[in-house]
Amino acid sequence: MNPVYLLLLLLAYLCGSIPIGLITGKMVKGIDIREYGSGNIGATNVWRTLGPVCGSIVFAADVMKGFIPVLAAHHLPGVSPWFIMFVGLAAITGHNASPFLKFKGGKGVATSVGVALGFNPLAALIGFLFWGLVLAATRYISISSIIAVPIACVLIWVLNGYTLPYAVFGLLVSLYVLVKHKSNIARVKARTEPKVTLPAVLMKLFHGGNQRA
Repeated sequence: MNPVYLLLLLLAYLCGSIPIGLITGKMVKGIDIREYGSGNIGATNVWRTLGPVCGSIVFAADVMKGFIPVLAAHHLPGVSPWFIMFVGLAAITGHNASPFLKFKGGKGVATSVGVALGFNPLAALIGFLFWGLVLAATRYISISSIIAVPIACVLIWVLNGYTLPYAVFGLLVSLYVLVKHKSNIARVKARTEPKVTLPAVLMKLFHGGNQRA
């Protein structure tokens, strides 16, 4: 393999492995985010612990960790869909198994969104729309992610001409997201999973204004 390709795979992994949530917690509050809430370094736990501004920043940064490597891969001469797919997986793997966190990490949803953006922006946008709709209806971020990620993956496969690499990517990522959210599913069943607070206008739209966030 071309050394440039190998270098990009390594850089994609290292880019994905930057623990933005942990860094944000240290910089903003001087805390280790892993010691609060769910113990996860992802945007959801940061949002709940440090507020929506910090959560949004971490989400955007984690998205870029997936988007930038895939965008770079697209600009390599003669690049194949298989290589682009592996670059995306490398970024997601970096987030989920960071060498800076003893090969632990987050659940990979935001970074997967970034990879999806690099694969096909329209598919990623539709998937994000479904995520928002499910979140508004249920107020469970975990359920929103479990539903939206496979939808986005199927759309990527379809909109990219039913190409096999994107089918493989979709299957792997969808299964991984499902496995990583097993504990969330159990908490939803037990009704102990935290719900997010929605703006009043959305509460009226989806819950008839009779429930409190």
